[in-house]
Amino acid sequence: MITKRMTHNIGSNKPPIKVLLVDDSPLALIVLKRMLSESKDIEVLGMARNGLEALELIPKLQPDVICTDLHMPKMNGLELIKVVMEKFPKPILVISVSVREDEDSQNIFKLIQAGAVDVFPKPQRGLHAGYQDVALELINKIKILSGVVVFHKFRRKRILTDRSKFQKFPISPSPSLARPARIVAIGASTGGPQALQTILSQLPKDFPVPVVCIQHISNGFLDGLVGWLDSCSRLKIKIAEAGELPRKGMIYFQKEKYQLEFSRKGEFVVKNRSPINGHCPSITTTFNSLASCYRKFAVAVLLTGMGDDGAVGMKSIQDAGGVTIAQSEVGCVVFGMPQKAIELGAARYVLRLENIPNMLRRLTKDTHRPD
Repeated sequence: MITKRMTHNIGSNKPPIKVLLVDDSPLALIVLKRMLSESKDIEVLGMARNGLEALELIPKLQPDVICTDLHMPKMNGLELIKVVMEKFPKPILVISVSVREDEDSQNIFKLIQAGAVDVFPKPQRGLHAGYQDVALELINKIKILSGVVVFHKFRRKRILTDRSKFQKFPISPSPSLARPARIVAIGASTGGPQALQTILSQLPKDFPVPVVCIQHISNGFLDGLVGWLDSCSRLKIKIAEAGELPRKGMIYFQKEKYQLEFSRKGEFVVKNRSPINGHCPSITTTFNSLASCYRKFAVAVLLTGMGDDGAVGMKSIQDAGGVTIAQSEVGCVVFGMPQKAIELGAARYVLRLENIPNMLRRLTKDTHRPD
């Protein structure tokens, strides 16, 4: 049980983040409101029992962030998000207990496709041992989403960074490699599911190298993410297994709660380790291992996300002779991770999201590698 308000990192002179909760369960609304009340940076302005009630409250309350469930009477979460994104776009966090049933889990990611920014498992009933950790994680997600501005289905960070220090990085480069790439690795966090869908859905069925993805996501949602992306991709998508050798034409994701690395032979090494710099999986851990194993034959892509995970790992790949790509600020949900990579000088190319698939095709065009 929390006995005091959690510390905050938002300036005390700033107004609190206004949140609207939408859920047909009175108990869920009470628990969520209690969790968020532990931060003085957040204020729950209103609660709605379904999408219709929420649509009445949004113009009046002008919330900074909307948290909604999936299954609700009269108007469910998907219908609500579609209307919100059309009429008055807001950052939306999906909070749902439907993380174990395949059909429901994939439906949750249809909400992401419709415009929601992130997902979070609905807290269990009552005050359990991990209550404080869950509350802190929820509060942190709300704080991150409060810094995102959405424009219908296109999103970017609210305050644009000064671009002058990034001008030396090419925006529309022509890749030049002594040898074609043998593997592609992609790291992402907040806003990553939709960004990954944009990239993976545009790769051809004969893509000649394996693709490895590391996505920060709340526990319980990874299988649903993989299933949803698999339905959108011409390539097969699966969870990486220990001892498995990455094969061309396949897309792999890390196992939930595990770090993903590579052996000297290039096989997957799945380790249940403690979080590294707060992350499990850690993008930098995978990138560092990729640099050691594949060196100049590796391509690394760092997408939207808060913080700096992946930046140091990208520098390792660049130093090993590999190719590195950072998502540009334009259209990036949260520019934190790509920006850190750029500032480190770890990004050889800085590209808009929609241009990354074509770059990957060009970088692997002449690759011929047997399974």
